Amino acid sequence: MKRPEDCSTIEEIRNEIDQIDQQIINSLGKRLQFVKSIVRFKKDEEDILARKRYEQVLEERRTWAIEKGLDPDVIEELYKSMVRYFIEVQKNTLHDRLQQQAASTVVK
Repeated sequence: MKRPEDCSTIEEIRNEIDQIDQQIINSLGKRLQFVKSIVRFKKDEEDILARKRYEQVLEERRTWAIEKGLDPDVIEELYKSMVRYFIEVQKNTLHDRLQQQAASTVVK
C-alpha cells in the first residue's frame, strides 16, 4: 500500500482505494462469520436485538470515527445499516437452528 502523497496518478489513487475497499469487504465477511457464530449463545429474538449492546456499539464507533477524523453521523448511519443486515442474518440463523432442533425432536 502506498501513502496518498506517494501516488502520482489518479489511477494509482483509485487502485489504492480499490485495495482498501477489498480489505473492508473481506473484514465484513469475517465479521459475518462471527455474527452467525454468536447465535449459538442466543435463545430468542430479544437476545439478538441486544439493545444495550447496540447502543454501546454505535457510541463506540462514533468515538472511533472522531478519532480518525471521520464524520460520526455518517459512520453511525453506516453501522445502523450494517447492523440491521446482521440482525436479519442472526434471526434467520436462529430460526433455522430452532427448526432443526424441532425436527430432530420429532424424529426421535
